[in-house]
Amino acid sequence: MARPNYLAEIKKRIEKSKTGDVFVAVDFVDITDKKTVQMAFLRLESNSIIKRVLRGVYYKPEYNDFLKEYVAPSPSLVAGAIARNFGWSVVPCGDTALNILGLSTQVPAVWSYVSDGTYKEYSFDNTTIKFKRTTNKEISKLSYKTALIIQALKALGKENITYEIIEKLRNSLTNEEKSTALIEAKTATSWIYEYIKEIARGEND
Repeated sequence: MARPNYLAEIKKRIEKSKTGDVFVAVDFVDITDKKTVQMAFLRLESNSIIKRVLRGVYYKPEYNDFLKEYVAPSPSLVAGAIARNFGWSVVPCGDTALNILGLSTQVPAVWSYVSDGTYKEYSFDNTTIKFKRTTNKEISKLSYKTALIIQALKALGKENITYEIIEKLRNSLTNEEKSTALIEAKTATSWIYEYIKEIARGEND
């Protein structure tokens, strides 16, 4: 029986992925063990198929012809890859949540996430990602969108939420996501849940 060519399988999957996608070894454990994946990453990096972001974290590079340089990977994708690597549940918080939801155009100085893992901080290409441990009720058993909305409302604060913000958040959710948020957010702080009811129910309910 021919020996499986793990390098070729990993390379093929990466080549089929989108430019800018971020990878960690756990993404390929259906092909082979983590140690073999890491060795494959080193080979692929030496052939410029992928570029290293952090130890054990790589991405499929995108070259900008105008800038004549490679584009840095998305902090959100890097954070997601780190979370997958450790098996954490993570949700953007603070200015990061506001930026992702379009409530702020300011690029966060630090990309912050609440997590059920440990406190960790990573830096690459002048970007810092920070994971902050939180109570499980803020992320466990919540869909990503519900948890993201809760974190955005917390970042804004009760007194700073306007009709325009409610409208923007309402338009960012599908009908299914609104229904889910109404159910999932019942354990949130009471003022947050009141705003979620406004967001989920809409003007015509």
